[in-house]
Amino acid sequence: MADPVERPADQPECPSMQGAGLLPPELRAWMLLLAATGAVEQELRSVVKGNLDVSHDEFLVLCLLAEEPEGLRMTRIADLLGRPKTRLTYQIACLQHAGLVTRKSVCGDKRGVEVALTEKARRLLAESSGALQETVRRALVQFVGPAQREALSALLPDLTGN
Repeated sequence: MADPVERPADQPECPSMQGAGLLPPELRAWMLLLAATGAVEQELRSVVKGNLDVSHDEFLVLCLLAEEPEGLRMTRIADLLGRPKTRLTYQIACLQHAGLVTRKSVCGDKRGVEVALTEKARRLLAESSGALQETVRRALVQFVGPAQREALSALLPDLTGN
């Protein structure tokens, strides 16, 4: 496994989640998650574009589908990503045009559409997984402090690089 990435000298330590500030612990935790997510998304954008040639939002769709071998209904994808269905329809069309997803009608529901990954998408995700994993780890390690890193490591085992 890789050694932990060191924080740049000019980057301040992440604020402590143990502080006695004005915010309740749940809100402080939420703010840390938002900031960490933003850092990861910023780092991932170029890696996703370079390795998969898709937008960040399209990548999120691929990630959801990667966890569901049988596919997902478009309404479920829209709900999970908090995206309008019209925007998702465009993203799915782009992914389908690139040969990364298939669409089919749901049996017994003439309005329902199910989306699934193609073998091409599975291969690209597998080939890119190392670079994507390292990008996420590097973004989080550089952003969060030691205490937060330990807490996140319970969710992301390879965050510490051990």
